[in-house]
Amino acid sequence: MDSRLPAGGPRIEDLLEAVPITVAELRGAVGLFDEDTAGMLRASVDTAERAFAELNACDRVIDEAGARGEDAAAHLRHLLIREAREEVAAELTALDVIAGEVRQSVATLRLLNRILGREAALEDDTPPTDVSRLREIDLRSVPSTYGDDAEYEDLLAMADRGAELAPQLQKAHRERVSAVAEHLVTVVQQAARTGFAHERFAQESLREARAAHALWLRCLDQRQHDLGR
Repeated sequence: MDSRLPAGGPRIEDLLEAVPITVAELRGAVGLFDEDTAGMLRASVDTAERAFAELNACDRVIDEAGARGEDAAAHLRHLLIREAREEVAAELTALDVIAGEVRQSVATLRLLNRILGREAALEDDTPPTDVSRLREIDLRSVPSTYGDDAEYEDLLAMADRGAELAPQLQKAHRERVSAVAEHLVTVVQQAARTGFAHERFAQESLREARAAHALWLRCLDQRQHDLGR
């Protein structure tokens, strides 16, 4: 964000430049100062100071949101390894709250920048990158004794085939769960790097994170069904 003032606080010339209005226009708009030009200037400076303070507060929200998002991504990685289902869901809900706070701050930034005649400071609406997608069809397939062309003479032969496939089955489920978990973390990291400041990108990223979470849960359930754990 570029709305911050130089270190040491705002300079008077910066504040005056931020108020795109002449003395005559200000007198006509305010109508309270008569010929007190100094009073009008003080009022305009006070207004600009408050506006810049609000701009900086909004910037802090966005910067802190980026850091909070990065921390959440790291925490999510550990939770996914632990397969802490409820805690993963709670972390995603917390990210929705962060994105909502940023959305409100960005709206305030846009309004203040327009009031101050600083439209050039508004964010570009072009998303930083496309949100990557992951669907179940993209994952490694799970081997099955029912999926091959072999015909078994009895249940014992089928059981033997199942025992042969067990290592492949375990590996397939492990890779599926791992791939979805990694994708979920990556999506959150990408949104966090923008401070969730690009509304459409943030919304699409968190929507994809929710979809990845649902897919991750399905993978865990499928593993439980096939391997009993």
